[in-house]
Amino acid sequence: MNALRQLSIGGRLAAAFLMACLLVLLTGGASLLSMSRMGDSADDVSGNWLPSVQVLSRIDATVNTERRALMRHILETDAAAKATQLKRIDDIRTQTLPTLLSEYEPMISSPEERALFQDIRTQLDAYHATVDPVLVQSNRGDEGLAEARQLLNGASSKTYLALAATLEKDTKLNAEGARQAVNSAHAAYRQAQWTTAGVLIAGMLVCATMAWLITRSITQPLNDAVRLSQAVADGDLSRQLHVSGQDELSTLGNALNTMSGNLSTLIGRIRSGTESIATASAQIAQGNADLSSRTEHQAASLQETAASMQQMDDTVRGNSDNARQANQLALQATQVATQGGQDVGHVVATMSAIQDSSRRIADIIGVIDGIAFQTNILALNAAVEAARAGEQGRGFAVVASEVRSLAQRSANAAREIKGLITDSVEKVEMGTNQVNQAGQTIDDVVLQVRKVNDLIAEISSSSTEQSQGVGQINTAVTNLDQTTQQNAALVEETSAAAESLRQQAQQLAQAVSAFKTAA
Repeated sequence: MNALRQLSIGGRLAAAFLMACLLVLLTGGASLLSMSRMGDSADDVSGNWLPSVQVLSRIDATVNTERRALMRHILETDAAAKATQLKRIDDIRTQTLPTLLSEYEPMISSPEERALFQDIRTQLDAYHATVDPVLVQSNRGDEGLAEARQLLNGASSKTYLALAATLEKDTKLNAEGARQAVNSAHAAYRQAQWTTAGVLIAGMLVCATMAWLITRSITQPLNDAVRLSQAVADGDLSRQLHVSGQDELSTLGNALNTMSGNLSTLIGRIRSGTESIATASAQIAQGNADLSSRTEHQAASLQETAASMQQMDDTVRGNSDNARQANQLALQATQVATQGGQDVGHVVATMSAIQDSSRRIADIIGVIDGIAFQTNILALNAAVEAARAGEQGRGFAVVASEVRSLAQRSANAAREIKGLITDSVEKVEMGTNQVNQAGQTIDDVVLQVRKVNDLIAEISSSSTEQSQGVGQINTAVTNLDQTTQQNAALVEETSAAAESLRQQAQQLAQAVSAFKTAA
């Protein structure tokens, strides 16, 4: 833990991440190595063993094809067919088999396989040596048929079976090599699994251990710092942190210790400041004595002010009576003005009635216009009917009847208009009378206002006498103001000093009682 505290927090975290990176690299390297081994095994299978098995299978199939061609050569009786089989045998012996053997030879990977390859070559030559006599007897036709069959089933068969057995043995050898390569790949895969799992488990354990150690190396000093800060907040300045290491948390611990020591020193200085409070209290006492002397002078000035105020009071009473009379007259004027307002309201109502009548007149005029229009249409129709009927005037009689009806309606409307106009004239006359009454009311208001002006003149005379009394008061107030200003200045100084002392006393009491310093 102490060794970790010698590193900074960034250094610790960098070391942890570096170790994690190394573990990742180790895991990746082990995985790559295992995959490389599996790749080698796969390459061995696909590039060596499987091609060898395939070529050996083709050699075996080619030998079988040659064997079947030899048998068919014996069985064929036609010369052309025999020639075809003979050509096939010759192509296999001179082209196909040499090509396959040349293709297989570079794939040999062990001395045992090399020995088997040599046996295949030897046995193949021996088999071909037994094929030639069979072909010679087969070419003789029926005379050599029995001998050819005897040779085919005799020495030729033995060499063929030996060759087939060797090919099978070599094929099994390559198949076994392929199986071993596959097993090796599986073993490499299992080893890679175990290796990767082991590295991962070890890495997790190491990372978990490092995380626990780094976390503890950070949280423990932080918790100590928090406890110290809480103690300082609670007023306990006697505690100190045990600091070890050179990291950021150690720097924080030293700073907190310095802060606690400085605060403890500051509290001591605050306690020593109480002496200044006693000095300030003495100054306040002296100032209060001066204030008492000035207060006596102020009392004498106040007596003179009281005498002047008595004279002023008489004048103010006279003004008050006049004001009451003025108030009564104002009330009367208000009543008159109210009556005038009511009269004006009547005028407004009358004018509204006139407006309504005018609207009805407009409507009736509209009706008259409509009737005139219809009368015109009917007259036109009557003219048309008269033109059509000639001497027969039945339609004209009907139209004439309608025209008479419309004429009657027009006459009635005209009479109604006349009545409305007459009514409007009467209402206008009433409005005129009411306006005249409103004018008389306004004249009364003017008269009352004149009386108010006269009363105001009397109030002005009283105000002159009041002004003289105010002059005497002003002289006394001037003397009182000078003394009051001096007292105010002294009171401000005293108040400021007293407030300062009170605040200092409260702050000192709170500060001293809240902190616990070291002994």
